[in-house]
Amino acid sequence: MIAALAPAARRPMLVAGLTILSAAALLALLAPWVAPFDPIAQNGAIRLQPPSLAHPFGTDNFGRDVLSRVIWGARVDLQIAVLGVVFPFLIGTGVGTLAGFFGGWVDALFMRIIDVILAFPFLVLMLSIIAILGPGLTSFYIAMALVGWVSYARLIRAQILVLKTQDFAVAAQSLGFSRARIMFRHLLPNALAGSLVFVMSDAVLVLLNGAAISYLGLGVQPPVAEWGVMVAEGQPFVTTAWWVTLFPGLAIVTLAFGFSLVGDALADLTGARE
Repeated sequence: MIAALAPAARRPMLVAGLTILSAAALLALLAPWVAPFDPIAQNGAIRLQPPSLAHPFGTDNFGRDVLSRVIWGARVDLQIAVLGVVFPFLIGTGVGTLAGFFGGWVDALFMRIIDVILAFPFLVLMLSIIAILGPGLTSFYIAMALVGWVSYARLIRAQILVLKTQDFAVAAQSLGFSRARIMFRHLLPNALAGSLVFVMSDAVLVLLNGAAISYLGLGVQPPVAEWGVMVAEGQPFVTTAWWVTLFPGLAIVTLAFGFSLVGDALADLTGARE
């Protein structure tokens, strides 16, 4: 086991990325104990105070401690990055596997659906779905599931089309294995490497989209601590109270950078880099 992990441990990008993600997850998990103040408690007497020993990240326009809100925001933004990827991944993997394995009218049907979805700009389609469903994280996850699965479906389909012509797949068919067994026990595990690498890159996009949607007022609703909401709330004071937007903005960039580092390292390890 240790020998298997040794090549990964020698890759600085992977170690750095996992360190960032682990630190964010640890902060999110321990937020009730490490955050110095209640993230939604308001105190007008200390509004827009610059960083100090009492408030290392300063306070916002409602007198809330920015450090505490950044720490609690890690919970929401990590949830957005994970759940916003999981649902499209599961749907796209299932669709891509079926389309690639069966081909024919099944493949043609799914490919035409994908063409229709890709005919619209990604963010515009997402905003339209959220506008119909109403603001909130649930609407965001539904929109991501309805729009984001197409990339995974195309990636898995391409892999399945190649793998099903390989000797091991032909041998499995010759032995009379069921279609379900061939698809999910022989083909899909071999097709997932490139898709899992894409998951890390997609997590960056989902994180930024979630922050953008919240910034526009269609995602997480105040007073919940979320980094995109914090940036939006601090925008009117960006020239006079820079700390209100700077620290949640840095948190978004740092977490996205962590996902990117892990994705690049996995691409190198699996040979999935193009």
